[in-house]
Amino acid sequence: MADILPYSMASAEEVGERLRRGEVGIFPCDTIYGLCGRADERIAERLYEIKRRPASKSFITLMDKSQLIDSSLIVPEDIVSRWPAPFTAILQREDGVTSAVRCPSDPYLLRLLPISGPIYSTSVNISGEKSMLTFSDILPVFESSVDFIVDNPSVHGGMASTIIDATSSPYRIVREGAYKFTF
Repeated sequence: MADILPYSMASAEEVGERLRRGEVGIFPCDTIYGLCGRADERIAERLYEIKRRPASKSFITLMDKSQLIDSSLIVPEDIVSRWPAPFTAILQREDGVTSAVRCPSDPYLLRLLPISGPIYSTSVNISGEKSMLTFSDILPVFESSVDFIVDNPSVHGGMASTIIDATSSPYRIVREGAYKFTF
């Protein structure tokens, strides 16, 4: 059974520690709730299993700007200058592999990311089904699958992040979302 944590800056520190130790949880991620775990292949396997998602579909990696700078990602300056914000960019690493990345603006995430390190995030749903947007919808479906769930009563829905493909010029909008991206 998942531990239920309140949405607070104190719980952000606890969530950061728990993610760093390899736990998987659900908490608000900029725009909607996310199913999250440390950016690690072993954790990714667990996320795929919980979500019943094919391994061919990757996750978004959340990181703060300092983690982004330390990464091997090639990030155009106009993308860096827009972050933190609720948009995800598909970027290339130096080895040519692509990754979907977001530097969130949410204070809760900005508190936990320096503790946890980069994390994988995906919408809270069973693959192919509609995203679950409220704690009351999420709890009965996922409480036995994750280690913790953060309850933020002020989250009653929302819109997923905008996704852009920044590996080509001009950039291409993959999914319209919470951030209005102008070129």
